[in-house]
Amino acid sequence: MDTNSGPIDSALAPVRRRQHPAQWALVAALVVLLAMLVNALFTNPNFAWGTVAEYLFAPRVLAGIWTTVQLTFTSMLLGLVLGTVLAVLRLSSNRVLSGVAWLFVWFFRGTPLLVQLLFWGFAAALFPTLGLGIPFGPEFITWDTNALIPFSVAAILGLGLNSAAYLAEIVRAGIISVPYGQSDAAAALGFGRLRTLRHVVLPQAMRVIIPPLGNETISMLKVTSLVLVIGVQDLLGSVTEIYAKNFKQIPLLIVACVWYLVMTSVLSVGQYYIERKYGRGFNGNDRSR
Repeated sequence: MDTNSGPIDSALAPVRRRQHPAQWALVAALVVLLAMLVNALFTNPNFAWGTVAEYLFAPRVLAGIWTTVQLTFTSMLLGLVLGTVLAVLRLSSNRVLSGVAWLFVWFFRGTPLLVQLLFWGFAAALFPTLGLGIPFGPEFITWDTNALIPFSVAAILGLGLNSAAYLAEIVRAGIISVPYGQSDAAAALGFGRLRTLRHVVLPQAMRVIIPPLGNETISMLKVTSLVLVIGVQDLLGSVTEIYAKNFKQIPLLIVACVWYLVMTSVLSVGQYYIERKYGRGFNGNDRSR
């Protein structure tokens, strides 16, 4: 029998941290606050849960949800494509190209999104018509700005261009995270710059890009509510239109909150699985390989 087994087992025993009375007091306070919140939710008649249930699946609300989803993914697609181009230009050795990309990022990150949406929504006040022709000369064809940029398009432009400024920095950070030797190795194999970017750099950069990209998508889903100011009937616009007629503001706002929570939760689950896919081989605790 090994006489040393006792000391060895005691040395390997997990260390248990002592619980301080202040921690238990904090836990008790949180439990009481949670109980008060639950009690208020079920006993306060002003929440009007019956009205919430009545409008939760109302056709107008569902139409607003579909508009919100369309705005989110269309704007994110525009922002991602343009942001990737801007990120590459920011890293260009050509100072003119990198300067233009920096100026774009500086402007659209430095001005409020609400102001940008208003500018796009009322672009006709600046330029009543838009046309093609000779610079500083005659125009061959013109369009009415209100017809060319309706409010729905203005919303996508406002959201997408603003998002592109942030996504440009996210993609640039991902590209910088890839060791430069990877590009040298690709060049030695005869890869051109575009092919190297597509097949070598960006796939490796996705590990860094995906987490903030997922956060930006979730944020985009919520900030689409700002398109209400230019008259686009998204989810918030739909519930606002309903409670403007029946004056049941709180229940309708709860309906909007419920659906925003559902949609952001779905996006969060998708983000988790995408992060796990691109994180394989980098996380030491990953056993799914």
